[in-house]
Amino acid sequence: MSHPAALITTEQLASILDDPNLRLYDCTTYNEPVPPGSDVPYRAVPGDKTFADGHIPGADFLDLQGEFSDTSLFLSHGGGPWPFMEDRRVQYAKTAAEFGRLPQLLPARPKAVLVITGHWEADAFTVSTSAHPPMVYDYYGFPEHTYHIKYPAPGQPALAAEVKALLARAGFDCREDANQGFDHGTFVPLGLMYPNADMPIVLLSLKATYDAAEHIRVGQAITSLRDEGILIVGSGLTYHNMRGFGRAESKPVSYDFEAYLNEAISNPDAARRNAMLIDWENAPGARLAHPREDHLLPLMVAAGAAGSDVGKRVFVDEVASVAMASYVFG
Repeated sequence: MSHPAALITTEQLASILDDPNLRLYDCTTYNEPVPPGSDVPYRAVPGDKTFADGHIPGADFLDLQGEFSDTSLFLSHGGGPWPFMEDRRVQYAKTAAEFGRLPQLLPARPKAVLVITGHWEADAFTVSTSAHPPMVYDYYGFPEHTYHIKYPAPGQPALAAEVKALLARAGFDCREDANQGFDHGTFVPLGLMYPNADMPIVLLSLKATYDAAEHIRVGQAITSLRDEGILIVGSGLTYHNMRGFGRAESKPVSYDFEAYLNEAISNPDAARRNAMLIDWENAPGARLAHPREDHLLPLMVAAGAAGSDVGKRVFVDEVASVAMASYVFG
């Protein structure tokens, strides 16, 4: 205990219960056992039920897990720099509105955001270390002005170093990239969430081997960042088949595959959730929805970082005849 003077006895507490300036919170948390084979040693649950049965007079209950830990998100970021084209903005009107209100759903304003985007992969997991990340225009055939978009959010080298250390501690080879910048999987959703570009952002790459289980383990290795107020965002798409966009036959494929993902992420058993995500290729229409899983793997990292928190679907938009869903954990 680094500050023992902050502790008081029960007698001292009883003597000040009538103080009108006293703010008293019960933060009881219980560690419940989990089924054999689960990915977490226990499930942390708030003690609100026992609080309702009896508590110190005048106390309120505060859920440390839900109210003071940040969330992890998976966002379907859409196609190209759509917010910067009037016709596309109309098509993605629902996504634009939902991304804009996401900060209101968070327990608090994050200190920074760690983004895992489907547009950056490397031979090993890699973190961006620039204090002033550049822009990456990794799309083709769009209007000239979309190649001059600026989103000057700062990086945070200290957070990058912490991510690298956490991964190294978990046995992962993690490298650094001082030149990696913001692709549209980053500046589109974050630009709508934080239009003032005042939120520090660090990027973490996918690993080019595309091992779903390994990406879940990476998420598990960085989950402690949430307790430090870091928002973890996986940015991809629940459907990403370039040949399938705009085709009527793609619609049922996209909805069937998203239904599988939603069933997985909303499973209250983290081990079962992760097993379903690892087994994604056996889901209905899996390879029609994702011929390559680059836009799906960010979900694996977000789910791994969720720990025992149950996911839920935030919204589903339909653009180019396919479903595009986004999820929140915690």
